[in-house]
Amino acid sequence: MQYRKLGTSDLNVSVIGLGTNNFGNPQRISDPAESAKVINQCLDSGINFIDTADMYGGGQSEVHIGKALKTRRDEAIIATKFNLAKLEGETIRQRIERKIDESLSALQTDHIDLYQLHFPANGASQEDIIEPLNDLVKAGKVRYIGECNYSSWRHAQADHVSEHHNHARMVSSQNYYNLFRRQVELELLPYCQEANVGFLPYFPLAGGWLTGKYSPDDTPAENARRMVGQLQGNNSARETLDKLNAYATEKGHTILELAFSWLLAHPSVSSVIAGAMTSEQVIANSTAGDWTLNDEERDEVDAIASWEGSNEEIEGFGPGSSPARRR
Repeated sequence: MQYRKLGTSDLNVSVIGLGTNNFGNPQRISDPAESAKVINQCLDSGINFIDTADMYGGGQSEVHIGKALKTRRDEAIIATKFNLAKLEGETIRQRIERKIDESLSALQTDHIDLYQLHFPANGASQEDIIEPLNDLVKAGKVRYIGECNYSSWRHAQADHVSEHHNHARMVSSQNYYNLFRRQVELELLPYCQEANVGFLPYFPLAGGWLTGKYSPDDTPAENARRMVGQLQGNNSARETLDKLNAYATEKGHTILELAFSWLLAHPSVSSVIAGAMTSEQVIANSTAGDWTLNDEERDEVDAIASWEGSNEEIEGFGPGSSPARRR
């Protein structure tokens, strides 16, 4: 397993991380013992970065992780998320202070390594968000802070506030990114590279589409239905998938390994967040980042999955590759 620094932090995260939105979900993994098997296999395979959220599994994902890590806490880097939706009389500070204590209790730990705002809080000032998060860092409840689903301008705004007030800086940015969803290449990834922000892609396999397991007539799992369903009905997406699969096979790899290694070819990517339901999936994920694409290979893959920069989720298979990956 390879490890990378997460932005400007001193966190050495495994290049493959574990996404845990399956934990606590009655339709996915309802038994904490099953979650523990997945987590223990991750740690045994060198995966140390575990990403969750207070809303995953109705709050049970954090509970499952806390139970599983009770005797192995020092081996893991825990990242969790909170949100500022529906404050209903709470101030932003009150919400953050309540949520951090709930997460610490559920995770059975005295600190969280990376505490992330899950979604942008429209209408809230960055000062109102950063200041209480900075206080959590000073109190030792949180080591580093980050964000999910920010645009580049919003992260830059947060960085300006942190610098102006000498507050903790958001060291990471987590967003939707894979070979079929490349909008972050327009502005967010270049900003992360310029400002040394660790980027964390989620949905790296487009809901399983990039495993090649779905035929045009297959019914995707409920949690992947939107992503996979759109791709299934798109001829360009199917043709691109076939070409990517052929390219990976020619190189002696699987398309899953290609999908992860392509993401890791971007210098700003710190860890690829991948879900897993079984120990076997963990093992497959843990070795998927071992293929290091050289510049020529990266350009060849870019040419196959070329994208002209539209805002559509499926369109964008026309000529031209992304300049963001060539910086």
